[in-house]
Amino acid sequence: MATSDAVAAIRTFSAYGFAGWVLLAACAAPPAFSPYPAGVTARKPRPLPPSATPASAGALLRSGAERSGIDVLHYEIDLDVRGAAPGGAASGTIRGRALLRVRTARRDPPIPMLPLDFVGLAVDSVRLDGASAVFERGPEVLSIRLPAGEEHGEHAVEVFYQGLPRDGLFLDRLPDGVLTAFADNWPNRARWWFPANDHPSDKATVSFTVRVPAGLAAVANGVLDDSAAGIWRWATRSPIATYTMVIGVAPFERAVVGRAACGLAPAAPQGCVQISIWALPGHGAFGARGFARAADMVDFYSQLVGPFPYEKLAHVQSATRFGGMENASAIFYAREPWSRGATGEETIAHETAHQWFGDAVTEFEWNDLWLSEGFASYFGPLYLEARDGREAFLRLMAAARDQYLHSDVVDLPVVDSVLPQDLFALLNANNYQKGAWVLHMLRGLLGDSTFFSGVRRYYHAFAHGNARTADFQRVMEESSGRDLGWFFMQWLDRPGYPQLAVEWTTRRVESGAEPGTDVEVRVRQRQPAAWPTFRFPLDLVLVGTDGRRERERVEVATRDDSFRLRASGSVDTVEVDPDEWILKTVDVRRRE
Repeated sequence: MATSDAVAAIRTFSAYGFAGWVLLAACAAPPAFSPYPAGVTARKPRPLPPSATPASAGALLRSGAERSGIDVLHYEIDLDVRGAAPGGAASGTIRGRALLRVRTARRDPPIPMLPLDFVGLAVDSVRLDGASAVFERGPEVLSIRLPAGEEHGEHAVEVFYQGLPRDGLFLDRLPDGVLTAFADNWPNRARWWFPANDHPSDKATVSFTVRVPAGLAAVANGVLDDSAAGIWRWATRSPIATYTMVIGVAPFERAVVGRAACGLAPAAPQGCVQISIWALPGHGAFGARGFARAADMVDFYSQLVGPFPYEKLAHVQSATRFGGMENASAIFYAREPWSRGATGEETIAHETAHQWFGDAVTEFEWNDLWLSEGFASYFGPLYLEARDGREAFLRLMAAARDQYLHSDVVDLPVVDSVLPQDLFALLNANNYQKGAWVLHMLRGLLGDSTFFSGVRRYYHAFAHGNARTADFQRVMEESSGRDLGWFFMQWLDRPGYPQLAVEWTTRRVESGAEPGTDVEVRVRQRQPAAWPTFRFPLDLVLVGTDGRRERERVEVATRDDSFRLRASGSVDTVEVDPDEWILKTVDVRRRE
């Protein structure tokens, strides 16, 4: 995702007509829907326990290991948002039915209760394999009793619920009072609007049936199966993480802006990915202009990394606390920047790259978030390097470097064994900017051919599954035939970066077969003692008074290294890492 300072402004925008765009036609009134057993009527949800306020959503951080043995295969979610009446503050209620196909593993001793993350909404009834089930409702976990002797195997869990979500699914209205609803799940807020095994380690397919007021449309993950009579049905063919399972409801202006990845999109219905925009009223013009290269981005990543993993790609003006949120096949962008025409191609490329890294290949545990955000933060600029030139790429990487160097996380490792209680704290310069630089330095170390070949092998091995940092390291070692443990350890498992002091001096050599200039270069690492002594290749360019440039590569490995180089003529300047391959600070001085 792309972070944004516009969180507080997501509800402020203007809506006005735009000629030439097709506003979705008003639908006929949908048929009545009631997911509840006979005799159950809608009511206000019970007050939340103190520990289940929005501020502590998902505070129960059960790890992937703690969830072992529970595998949700498919979510079938039927949601009626028509009861969330527009006008004034959010009011009314939504009603839902979630049918989960769950496989439980054999455990000794057996686990008698199936725990699902679910917060804040009233549960009216639960069915297990078609029969009424006994369940217990805690502040954050819904536990369903499994029949004795059937604790392992495949089960159909059906939950009927209703209420007004306080997080995860945000109900709002346009200035004219028309309802909008947008999900915003990262990192573990899906649990606020449907029961789930809400952790990135458990990916599943999902289908949504969304019942909306007349005149509104619903977008979601996957492919559109039907949109008759105000009932929108979407379904995925590929498994995705719960934090990327979303719906969006609004009177969208929508248009197809291109097709991409033809022949490289096995999940797409027609073999090509349809790239579309879903804009709020009056904002479709920017969608067509701002996303002009959206299809080209998909082509670029499909050729560079691997086949596009999903059925389509919709770019949606929405309500999200982030500048962009990489929901699988339906990227959501903050409403206010889009309305100002300020959603930039850097954000679009970042979120598009996430479809491969973060969505298709998902971190197994939150500690490895850099496998999502660091990759998107690097592969976004790679698109601009390929299309707009090296200078555009270096400008973005320099900005990323400066953001990291001035951040408050330089004393922390990227991959930290201790998770913060608030997962939003992981959205920091370690996982984004330093993660991007780790990939850049690995590319510089291995070379383009080996680096991108390794990335393709990594993607192929873990697409539609989960990966850890150790998995990426292993694949890159196999691809390069090199031990990279030292590289991953110093850049990811330890804090900081090298702070270099470089001094150089010259001595003219007139005798011998090859007269020239000896250049002695001393490289000292002056970072704090608690940071590692970094090892890295360092390019030095000896620049002559006549403009001659002679390049040498040395290996820095200690806190105080010296190198003697030979230049063919006099030397006026020594450039250190001129192509910007190393994350560092450097002070270069000539010693007389």
